[in-house]
Amino acid sequence: MDAFVNELIQLLIDWGYCGLFLSALIAGSILPFSSELVLLALVKAGLNPVFCVLAATMGNAIGGMTCYFIGHLGKTDWVEKYLGVKPEKVAKTQVFLQGKGAFMAFFTFLPFVGEIIAIALGFMRSNVWLTAFSMFIGKLLRYILMLLALEGFIDLFVG
Repeated sequence: MDAFVNELIQLLIDWGYCGLFLSALIAGSILPFSSELVLLALVKAGLNPVFCVLAATMGNAIGGMTCYFIGHLGKTDWVEKYLGVKPEKVAKTQVFLQGKGAFMAFFTFLPFVGEIIAIALGFMRSNVWLTAFSMFIGKLLRYILMLLALEGFIDLFVG
């Protein structure tokens, strides 16, 4: 399995910005994947960091919106069966999000709870455009900060 993942990551790196977009889309959806490796590899290979961050953000935000639309379908049995998220967890998240609305999509970049937030916002029928915008801004800031931190960390040990 590790060989497959390594080959997949290498393929996505070879595809440049499109590969980064796809890796971020996968990572933003319900599938477990890390787009950070692809992002860092492409920046280190000399691709424009601004375009890399934008490609990653767009892919990750669209992937996150798939979780929103899954919640929007309102099929709690699907969410539990295919996503492994218990309806009680979605209900609890909905109570927490009550009154905060689509602005909470900003926090969908958080590991483990980001998908649940997006699903709950879909169940709640939060404003799709405000949800998408908030999600985009949160994911954009995450990628910017993450790239700055990773480059600084690598330069510390390699440079």
